Amino acid sequence: MRISRRDFVRSAVVAGSAAAATRAAAKPRRVESLAIDGGLKAVTLSDDRHRAAIKWPRYGEEEKRCILELLDNNRFYEEIPQLEQATKEYLGARHVKAHCNGTSALVSMFFALDLRKGSEILVPSYTAWATVAPMWLFGYVPVFVDINPRTACFDLGSAERRLTPQCRALVVMHAWGLPCEMDQICDFGKKHGLIVLEDAAQAQGATLRGKQMGTWGAIGVFSFQTSKVLPAVEGGMGVYQTAEYFERATTFGNYDLPGQFPADSRYRGYQGTGFGSKFRIHPLAAALARTQLTGLDQRNALIVAEVRKLNERLTQLPGLSEQQASPEMRRVHWAANLLFFDEAAAGFSKDMLLRALKSEGVRASGARYDEQHQYRLYTEAKWWHHPLQIPSSLPGCEQVNKASIRLPLFTESAPDLIDQYAKAFEKIWAHRDALAKA
Repeated sequence: MRISRRDFVRSAVVAGSAAAATRAAAKPRRVESLAIDGGLKAVTLSDDRHRAAIKWPRYGEEEKRCILELLDNNRFYEEIPQLEQATKEYLGARHVKAHCNGTSALVSMFFALDLRKGSEILVPSYTAWATVAPMWLFGYVPVFVDINPRTACFDLGSAERRLTPQCRALVVMHAWGLPCEMDQICDFGKKHGLIVLEDAAQAQGATLRGKQMGTWGAIGVFSFQTSKVLPAVEGGMGVYQTAEYFERATTFGNYDLPGQFPADSRYRGYQGTGFGSKFRIHPLAAALARTQLTGLDQRNALIVAEVRKLNERLTQLPGLSEQQASPEMRRVHWAANLLFFDEAAAGFSKDMLLRALKSEGVRASGARYDEQHQYRLYTEAKWWHHPLQIPSSLPGCEQVNKASIRLPLFTESAPDLIDQYAKAFEKIWAHRDALAKA
C-alpha cells in the first residue's frame, strides 16, 4: 500500500512523541530539595496569613456588642443565670452551675462527692494538674491509670488492674477533644460501684451516640479558659445529675445562693456563708461564654473539617496516624491537631522530622503532655491521707508522649495552608532515606 507524504510525516510525529513520553516516564522524577538542605520552603505564605488562620479565640461583632451593652446597662449578674439556662438547653441537663474557672468547678466536684477520707479515685496520669491535685484538700487519694496509646484516653484495662478495695470513684479526661468510651466506662463504674466523673474541659460539644460529653457521668466539668473549645478568657461549668450534687457543689463556692434551694434542701441553711469559698464566674466571662455557645457547633465543625482535609493526606504517609475514634463519636479538637509518629515505620527519627518541618515553615511541636504521677506533690506523704502507690511505668502515657506531634488547628478555612503543610510532609517523606542517615 502506498503511503502519502502527509501520512508519513504524521506517523513520524506520533512515533516521536510516544518515544519521548516513554523516555520521560523512565527518567526518575526530580525530587525537590529539603529546606533543611538549602532548598525552597514548602510553606511560603506570610506570617500574617499563618497567624490569621490559627487565631484563637475568635471574637466577633456579637461578642463586642454583648460586652458593651453589659457595660452600659450594668445588669452584670443577670448574665450568670442566662448562661446557665443556655447551657442546660444545649446539653439537655437539669442542673448546672457556672464557676470562675474549670479548676474551681473540679474542686467543687470533689467536695460534692462527700466521700470518706482515704477514699481512692481512679484517674488518668495523662491529664492536667487540676483533675488530680485538688483531691488532697478533701482527703482523697488518686490512683493513677494509664491511657490507650491509640486514643490518649482512659484505658479500662489499666483501670481494672489498678482497682483497689478503697476506690469509690473514677475520673476520665477527654483528651484533645476525643470522647472517652463512656458507655463502657459507665458499665465498668456500675460493675464496681464507682461514681463516674468527667473532666470535659477539652471536649465541649463532643458526643458519643448523640449524648454530650459532660453529661455521661454523675458530674461533668467544662473550662472556658482562653485555649478551650468555648473560650471566655476564664470561667467554667459544672453539670450535675442530681440535685444533691448540684446543691452541695454550689454551696461550696457560693455563699449567696443556698437560700434559693428548696425548703427541704440540706444546704439551704448555709445561706450567707457557704463553705468558705467564692467561685462565682465573672459576669463579663459569662456574657462571652453565652455568646460563644450559640456558635459552638459551627466552629467545632469548621475546625474538624479543616483537620480532616489535612490528616487525610498526612495519614497516607508511612508512620503517621491520628487518635482513633469510633464511628459513634463526634469529636472536637482542643489546642492542637495531635498526630502520632512511628519512627520505625517512617524510617527516621522524630527529632529529624521536627527539624525538617521547622525548616519547611510548618509550625510543629513534639512537646510532652503532663503525666501527673511524675510530679513531686504525689510523692510527699504529708499532703495525703495515705501514701500513693506511684506506678513505676505507664507505657501508654510514655508511648503517646514519645510519638506525639502537635500541629496548629486551622480555625478558619485555609486550603492554601493545608496544601502547603501537606506538601511539606510529602516532600520530607520523599527524602526519608536520606533523613535516616543524617
